[in-house]
Amino acid sequence: MSLDVWLEDEAGEELYSRNITHNLCEMADQAGIYKCLWRPEEIGITHARQLIDPLDSGVALLATQKARFEKFNSPNGWGMWEHFLPFCADYLQACRDHPDALIRVSR
Repeated sequence: MSLDVWLEDEAGEELYSRNITHNLCEMADQAGIYKCLWRPEEIGITHARQLIDPLDSGVALLATQKARFEKFNSPNGWGMWEHFLPFCADYLQACRDHPDALIRVSR
Protein backbone atom coordinates (compact mmCIF):
# COMPACT_ATOMS: atom_id res chain seq x y z
CA MET A 1 0.00 0.00 0.00
CA SER A 2 1.15 3.48 -0.73
CA LEU A 3 0.41 7.16 -0.79
CA ASP A 4 0.12 8.91 -4.13
CA VAL A 5 0.37 12.69 -4.14
CA TRP A 6 0.01 14.99 -7.07
CA LEU A 7 -0.40 18.63 -7.92
CA GLU A 8 -2.66 19.76 -10.71
CA ASP A 9 -3.73 23.03 -12.23
CA GLU A 10 -7.29 24.35 -12.33
CA ALA A 11 -7.89 22.53 -15.63
CA GLY A 12 -6.92 19.19 -14.05
CA GLU A 13 -3.54 19.01 -15.79
CA GLU A 14 -0.99 17.10 -13.71
CA LEU A 15 2.00 19.21 -12.74
CA TYR A 16 3.72 16.80 -10.35
CA SER A 17 3.25 13.35 -8.86
CA ARG A 18 5.07 11.05 -6.46
CA ASN A 19 4.43 7.84 -4.57
CA ILE A 20 5.67 6.63 -1.17
CA THR A 21 4.93 3.67 1.08
CA HIS A 22 2.48 3.78 3.97
CA ASN A 23 5.24 2.30 6.13
CA LEU A 24 6.41 5.88 6.66
CA CYS A 25 3.28 7.04 8.49
CA GLU A 26 4.92 6.97 11.92
CA MET A 27 7.98 8.81 10.70
CA ALA A 28 5.75 11.44 9.09
CA ASP A 29 3.77 11.78 12.30
CA GLN A 30 6.93 12.25 14.35
CA ALA A 31 8.07 14.93 11.88
CA GLY A 32 4.71 16.69 12.25
CA ILE A 33 3.67 16.23 8.63
CA TYR A 34 1.48 13.12 8.59
CA LYS A 35 -1.82 14.95 8.12
CA CYS A 36 -0.25 17.34 5.61
CA LEU A 37 0.85 14.44 3.45
CA TRP A 38 -1.71 11.70 4.02
CA ARG A 39 -4.85 13.63 4.95
CA PRO A 40 -4.57 17.26 3.82
CA GLU A 41 -8.32 17.60 3.30
CA GLU A 42 -8.91 16.92 7.02
CA ILE A 43 -6.92 20.00 7.97
CA GLY A 44 -8.17 22.28 5.21
CA ILE A 45 -5.19 22.03 2.88
CA THR A 46 -6.27 22.32 -0.74
CA HIS A 47 -3.43 24.21 -2.45
CA ALA A 48 0.32 23.66 -2.69
CA ARG A 49 1.09 27.02 -1.06
CA GLN A 50 -0.50 25.72 2.15
CA LEU A 51 2.01 22.86 2.31
CA ILE A 52 5.13 24.98 2.00
CA ASP A 53 5.55 25.98 5.65
CA PRO A 54 4.71 22.60 7.23
CA LEU A 55 6.81 20.67 4.72
CA ASP A 56 9.68 23.11 5.18
CA SER A 57 9.59 22.46 8.94
CA GLY A 58 9.27 18.71 8.45
CA VAL A 59 12.14 18.55 5.98
CA ALA A 60 14.33 20.57 8.36
CA LEU A 61 13.60 18.13 11.20
CA LEU A 62 14.18 15.08 9.01
CA ALA A 63 17.45 16.50 7.67
CA THR A 64 18.90 17.51 11.02
CA GLN A 65 17.74 14.62 13.20
CA LYS A 66 18.58 11.57 11.12
CA ALA A 67 19.21 9.22 14.07
CA ARG A 68 15.86 10.14 15.64
CA PHE A 69 13.95 9.31 12.48
CA GLU A 70 15.91 6.22 11.48
CA LYS A 71 14.35 4.54 14.51
CA PHE A 72 11.12 4.50 12.48
CA ASN A 73 12.68 2.77 9.47
CA SER A 74 10.64 -0.21 8.36
CA PRO A 75 12.30 -3.54 9.26
CA ASN A 76 11.47 -4.90 5.80
CA GLY A 77 13.27 -2.01 4.07
CA TRP A 78 10.09 -0.56 2.55
CA GLY A 79 9.94 2.80 4.30
CA MET A 80 13.30 4.27 5.13
CA TRP A 81 14.48 7.71 6.25
CA GLU A 82 16.83 7.79 3.26
CA HIS A 83 13.82 7.60 0.92
CA PHE A 84 11.41 9.75 2.90
CA LEU A 85 13.62 12.83 3.21
CA PRO A 86 14.13 13.15 -0.58
CA PHE A 87 10.42 12.50 -1.17
CA CYS A 88 9.48 15.33 1.21
CA ALA A 89 12.15 17.70 -0.13
CA ASP A 90 11.06 17.03 -3.71
CA TYR A 91 7.38 17.56 -2.85
CA LEU A 92 8.27 20.79 -1.04
CA GLN A 93 10.10 22.06 -4.13
CA ALA A 94 7.14 21.15 -6.33
CA CYS A 95 4.87 23.14 -4.00
CA ARG A 96 7.21 26.11 -4.25
CA ASP A 97 7.29 25.76 -8.03
CA HIS A 98 3.48 25.50 -8.29
CA PRO A 99 2.01 27.34 -5.27
CA ASP A 100 -1.44 27.71 -6.84
CA ALA A 101 -1.72 24.02 -7.74
CA LEU A 102 -4.46 21.88 -6.22
CA ILE A 103 -3.39 19.07 -3.89
CA ARG A 104 -4.60 15.55 -4.64
CA VAL A 105 -3.87 12.40 -2.63
CA SER A 106 -4.79 8.76 -2.93
CA ARG A 107 -4.17 6.41 -0.04
